[in-house]
Amino acid sequence: PFSASEDMRSTWQGKAGRSPLQALYKSDQFEQSSLQAVHQQRREMLSNICSRYTRKRRLLQPDDLRHLVVDDTHGLLYCYVPKVACTNWKRVMMVLTGQGKYQDPLEIPAHEAHVPSNLRTLSEYSIPEINSRLRSYLKFVFVREPFERLVSAYRNKFTLSYNTAFHKRYGTKIIRRHRQEPSDRALERGDDVRFEEFVYYLLDPRTQQEEPFNEHWERVHSLCHPCIIHYDVVGKYETLAEDANYILQLVGADTSVKFPASSKTTRTTDDMTAQFFQDISPFYQRRLFNLYKMDYLLFNYSIPSYLRIR
Repeated sequence: PFSASEDMRSTWQGKAGRSPLQALYKSDQFEQSSLQAVHQQRREMLSNICSRYTRKRRLLQPDDLRHLVVDDTHGLLYCYVPKVACTNWKRVMMVLTGQGKYQDPLEIPAHEAHVPSNLRTLSEYSIPEINSRLRSYLKFVFVREPFERLVSAYRNKFTLSYNTAFHKRYGTKIIRRHRQEPSDRALERGDDVRFEEFVYYLLDPRTQQEEPFNEHWERVHSLCHPCIIHYDVVGKYETLAEDANYILQLVGADTSVKFPASSKTTRTTDDMTAQFFQDISPFYQRRLFNLYKMDYLLFNYSIPSYLRIR
């Protein structure tokens, strides 16, 4: 085990040996001061909530670092969170680390971005190598409104016909446990899980006793440990384009590397999320909110107005 030192944030040195913020003050090609202020505010908010809610700092284990993708060329650590533009970020990381093998993130097929051997994670390094990277690399994570992310995961994994692996692995179990008198077909295929049943599954104490949550619905604080690892930039899905450009400029990425513009019209929105919660009783809404409460607090998301838990 190893600890993330308190002063990491202040020690990040870019390739030129200056901190990224010094480099920015010297740069007049883009007006970054307002963005800097936003990110400073997010870091302070995160730090305050962490100190208020985490009594005891535990030590990180190498297994905690499986979501931290490493770019040794640019001195970058990215904690990926599924359903928060992570396919596009992995594509960008492949361009950054690919020594010219890839030029355009969008030319990389989505499935290839998720092949584990295409990117190294911090858990693959030795403990001294892990510590030096945690101390000196720029660390960033992207987050999203927790229930919007949850509904996005549900829609992607349980309502699309091609996700048969998820239907078999999780759907059959959810239906067996949380549906009264399920049909034989539903028990075998697991491809018609209702959102309400998914919620019951998340709140069932047996679920997490048997195994950790799947990364698509695991809480960000459990995937990325933001109270132990001090992230330099907390990007938000809601401000994806500007936050992504900010990070690429901070690490001095080649100007030809562009974060892919979002073109998806099927993306889960706040209104859509509200519709999914219409049929969830206030009792279960409150319990589900409590399950994801730390993500709401840490990343400064307000309680959704559609919830009936006040």
